[in-house]
Amino acid sequence: MVKFVGGPLLGVSLGLPFALTLLLTVAGMMSTVLIISGVGRVWVRHKQQQRRLRRAPIFSSRSRNIIKVFRRFGMGGIAFLTPVLLSPIGGTVVATLLGVPRSRILLHMLWSAVFWGGVLTLASVRFGHLIHH
Repeated sequence: MVKFVGGPLLGVSLGLPFALTLLLTVAGMMSTVLIISGVGRVWVRHKQQQRRLRRAPIFSSRSRNIIKVFRRFGMGGIAFLTPVLLSPIGGTVVATLLGVPRSRILLHMLWSAVFWGGVLTLASVRFGHLIHH
């Protein structure tokens, strides 16, 4: 649920079939997305209040880069980068902070999980022999 790339690696190392490994990888990411997007709005309000009280800066260099990606590519860009760069938790928090509706978050994260799950599971199956030796 936390590190997306671990699902395909673990599935292949356990000898699970491709389809089951992919299904469990997607299910792990989507369960995280469901949980985080469900409590995300309350958490965002809490973090904003804390930041105001500390008078902390709103933008860091990382958050500026994420906003650039969002402005250029939208929720699809954030979803595409989530499994490989942001982690399921990070990508969902970013989307929630940017005010994306929960239904759009779920839709985009689903296609991203299926795409990257397929790519990483296929790569793990293809190069899995390197892990065992």
